[in-house]
Amino acid sequence: MDGNFNENDLSRVVEADRAHVWHHLSQHQPYMNADAAKQVDPRIIVEGKGLRVWDQKGKEHIDAVAGGVWTVNVGYGRESIANAVRDQLVKLNFFGGTAGSIPGALFSEMLIDKMPGMTRVYYASSGSEANEKGFKMVRQIAHKRYGGKKHKILYRDRDYHGTTIACLSAGGQDERNAQYGPFTDGFVRVPHCLEYRKHEQDGAPDENYGVWAANQIEEVILREGPDTVGALCLEPVTAGGGVITPPDGYWERVREICDQYDVLLHIDEVVCGVGRTGTWFGYQHYGIQPDIVTMAKGVASGYAAISCCVTTEKVFDMFKDDASDHLNYFRDISTFGGCTAGPAAAIENMNIIERENLLENCTAMGDYMLDQLHALGDKHAVVGQARGKGLFLGAELVQDRDSKTPVDEKIVAQVVGDCMQQGVIIGATNRSLPGKNNTLCFSPALIATKDDIDQIVSAVDGALGRVFG
Repeated sequence: MDGNFNENDLSRVVEADRAHVWHHLSQHQPYMNADAAKQVDPRIIVEGKGLRVWDQKGKEHIDAVAGGVWTVNVGYGRESIANAVRDQLVKLNFFGGTAGSIPGALFSEMLIDKMPGMTRVYYASSGSEANEKGFKMVRQIAHKRYGGKKHKILYRDRDYHGTTIACLSAGGQDERNAQYGPFTDGFVRVPHCLEYRKHEQDGAPDENYGVWAANQIEEVILREGPDTVGALCLEPVTAGGGVITPPDGYWERVREICDQYDVLLHIDEVVCGVGRTGTWFGYQHYGIQPDIVTMAKGVASGYAAISCCVTTEKVFDMFKDDASDHLNYFRDISTFGGCTAGPAAAIENMNIIERENLLENCTAMGDYMLDQLHALGDKHAVVGQARGKGLFLGAELVQDRDSKTPVDEKIVAQVVGDCMQQGVIIGATNRSLPGKNNTLCFSPALIATKDDIDQIVSAVDGALGRVFG
């Protein structure tokens, strides 16, 4: 990519987009303004290479959010993945998931090799869909084993599990949920584990906060009745709810609680999975064994649509213990879970991560970037806390460090906009948490170098200086 475009090269594309495309998470009024002087063009991303993308005007940007939504883990322009997908599509593009495929079988073997204790892979096409599969498994097990009673699914404040109505029912972000109810019954919220905001939680201690936060889950289980709770669904590191790393002792206690009350532990790795935090999966930082793991974004780095719902053999066995019962199997299908492009891309994606030692790079560059964000905090009082794991990082902005009052979302958006003007794309929590959309989000591709990170942090430094003075 050389970035050389004439101003009107893509004018037809821009107008077609303006007239017909409904963008995700976007207010379109500025594109449609009757006053031509106030009308803005939708941004069209034309090409990408490595960490960089170019828009329709030929402007180069460093992408510090891996495709805008934490997806392109191995970077843009990977010909080996494109070739693997092309070769597979010519041979066999699709067959429904009632039958297997060569890439589906081979990728499942590769994946399970990275997930000790897990054994079975159910293919689908999006993170929301993968989580729906997990929820359906829990509900079917409740009917098979517990007369339908142990059907409740617990989810955490600030966590996010997808856009469908059932996934929003398990969504801990009230602004994302607004206007989409009524929601599915049987989903129950538990408190968040953001130690930085423990002052907002009644009874939160100064010491051993992680164990205390996990014990709040036990209190909900006891309140609801352990015989009614079938599963607990959590992100290993909360993503859009503020890039929340779990406090010490949290995950170990969570696993103990699930074991004690016969609750399946469903870990949503849609964002964290396949290298984002410096391990293959985020939960592997904490030495725990899940029952269900879901994943999507980084599985194929966006080169093809694929998601997976992975289970232990114990969970899988519950759907085949009585073959004489015509309802005793997982009666579910995902049409595009039968596409072969996804696992074909995922195989080469995983090969790249191994071949280029990207887990190690993610850890090293993540540590470096977190240090640089802490240095920003030394310079700008508005940075209340920098946090994260690997190349999955956040910086929470506050009006002052004593009260920790969040900076207004509109001002946070100005920081993001300033960085965009500098040619650096960063993210921020937005329209998610009432009054608390104040965290800048970073997730550059796992190939990031120190120079890339320096450019990203420098852009944020300049933006904070201009916006806050």
